[in-house]
Amino acid sequence: MTAPLDGIVVADFSRVLAGPLATMTLADLGARVIKVERPNSGDDTRAWGPPYAPSGMTTYFESVNRGKSSVVLDLRDPIDHARAAELIARSDVVIENFRPGEFARLGFDAESLRDRHPGLIIVSISGFGSAAGADLPGYDFVAQAVGGLMHVTGEQDGDAMKVVVALVDVLTGKDAVIGVLAALRRREVTGRGSLVEVNLLSSLQGALANQAAAHLGTGVEPGRLGNRHPSIAPYEALRCADAPLAVACGNDAQFARLTEVLGIARLAEDPRFVTNADRVRNREILATLLEGRLAGESAATWASRLNAVGVAAGVVNSIGEGLTLAEELGLHPVVETVGADGRVSRQVRPPITWTPPYRSTATAPPRLGENTAEVLSWLDDTPEECP
Repeated sequence: MTAPLDGIVVADFSRVLAGPLATMTLADLGARVIKVERPNSGDDTRAWGPPYAPSGMTTYFESVNRGKSSVVLDLRDPIDHARAAELIARSDVVIENFRPGEFARLGFDAESLRDRHPGLIIVSISGFGSAAGADLPGYDFVAQAVGGLMHVTGEQDGDAMKVVVALVDVLTGKDAVIGVLAALRRREVTGRGSLVEVNLLSSLQGALANQAAAHLGTGVEPGRLGNRHPSIAPYEALRCADAPLAVACGNDAQFARLTEVLGIARLAEDPRFVTNADRVRNREILATLLEGRLAGESAATWASRLNAVGVAAGVVNSIGEGLTLAEELGLHPVVETVGADGRVSRQVRPPITWTPPYRSTATAPPRLGENTAEVLSWLDDTPEECP
């Protein structure tokens, strides 16, 4: 099967995480992605180490840059600027995450590009949009703080905490991909490209889901609950004999099965716990009663027994243990990509499975400027028709 985006060319002027994750996703789907990097230093994340991969590159850079070609261009140099303009002319999609207005100041404003190349899809990624927030520098950590995510993350009586992964960048990168795919579909119908804008703050707030809806619907500000859920109980980490166990009961029937497995079926008929609303109101005493039973066995033992009756439960694993579990479940979570020099990079595989499958041609994350000569030779050929 041909890859879904086979034949699509993406000019990647982005760096760090949101943009590179978006372009790597497009590469995983079969697009040809040409990553434009600054001379000498390249993408910022090339210096974000340790840790370092066996290739000597940082694992941060490798995590979001497989399947791409790297070309070094100085956009302030007239010759390189002309090469960048030619690359854009040959591309279907351009993705950039310069500070708002900077790409235009370099001579690549969206309006002019769209006039010259009507079918071009331009994706602009920023921290806080192109209006009043245009001058604000955008990093995931700050977006988590000002957008409210940190306010609801952490222990109830503890400090606000960020999510350890740059989750807002990841969400924004995925939103960018959604925008690209929709714009490609629209171009099929109209022949016209689009300007797609995404920003960290909007992607975060769109992902706050029930938490944001709770505030908008009631005026009440959600607070921190640690591992507990504001609207469901039990839905938290409970202590067992050796380790915590994540337990999620989404309805009354599941709660009844939980209590039966634990040997305290009477709790399902206790007026304090009959309905989910009852359990939320009495979550403290409920957790104490459940942990009194869970203390008798290991977390793994309880997880096995509860899963067997359809109650979601799982041991709190490390990342390595989580990957091992995925392998045991037949999800094949790790892929190996190979570079031009034979180096191998092990990474988490693309999360989408296709039937029928298509053969991935993804290569290992490129060294800085690894493909400059190849790309410049392509650009020096007779220009192709613009998209």
